[in-house]
Amino acid sequence: MSKRNLTLQQQRRISEKRLREAIDPAEQLPADEQLGVEQIGAVYARYGQQADIIDPEQPTAPPKRCYLRANLGSPVAGDRVVWRDGTPYGVVTALMPRHSVLERPDHNNQPRPVAANIDLVCVVIAPEPEPHGNLIDRFLVAARLHDLEAILVVNKTDLDTPHSDELDSLIELYRKLGYEVYPVSAKTGTGIAALTARLHGNYGILAGQSGVGKSSLINHLFPDIDARVGELSTQRRKGKHTTTASHLYLLPEGGGVIDSPGIREFGLGHLPSNNLIEGFVELRPLLGQCQFRDCSHTQEPRCAIIAALERGEVDPRRLASLRHMEQTVFTR
Repeated sequence: MSKRNLTLQQQRRISEKRLREAIDPAEQLPADEQLGVEQIGAVYARYGQQADIIDPEQPTAPPKRCYLRANLGSPVAGDRVVWRDGTPYGVVTALMPRHSVLERPDHNNQPRPVAANIDLVCVVIAPEPEPHGNLIDRFLVAARLHDLEAILVVNKTDLDTPHSDELDSLIELYRKLGYEVYPVSAKTGTGIAALTARLHGNYGILAGQSGVGKSSLINHLFPDIDARVGELSTQRRKGKHTTTASHLYLLPEGGGVIDSPGIREFGLGHLPSNNLIEGFVELRPLLGQCQFRDCSHTQEPRCAIIAALERGEVDPRRLASLRHMEQTVFTR
């Protein structure tokens, strides 16, 4: 006997019934008649079938824990939603259209949203842990291919480490490419005011490898938030993951910041491989100028990118970064 096709409303009711059965009897999902009027909110953080919702007009108000109605898609930090208040929990009833979404690939290289409705990707780097241009480039490429603006936030400027000269060289490279660079110190507070001013009126996401101090920056940008701050491993000087879910923090002046998990949360495997080069701001204008349409930009004659490299117009580190991505991100 074939299964009966269920309407979306029937599927929703079944899902909510199962959700109610899974909840502690003392914390039952409120019925519709127990809920308040519909209102607009933003997802502060997502936890499985629950989410904390905040009011964008009241940045200092505490978030409200809500259950997610079935068939909402996949709400993430930054999403605008319709929700109804309840006791002790509210219910999110609808997901509003996004104007932008930053995605990462799942285990099957299928896109999975990480943050929504953001304008700016703030790539956080530091002299410790050791900075790697290829990791930075991955964030910059991901931002550009998602039509998002990117800036560099150089944290821990109070430190002098064996990697400081390497970091200075990278900063000079990205400045020449036109990226804005904001030197800051989450320890001393240096540069925080300038960064706050840049974020005013925008919704940004802090991205970077673990240990660069994203949570410490959040603590400076939002003094009332007691974000967990991790310590670097004393053995390998690599960061320990302290943020397990993306969180949206609102600025009193308008806008906000999403604190995201570390580098493992951002890959490029879900993006078309032939689009990868378009994420490099200095290489994109050269596309279509090679002699061969299928030029691999490695050894073909009259390759516009190789010619630009020989003229000193393209930094070899960036071209090496592109080739490394092509070899490691895509296996097809």
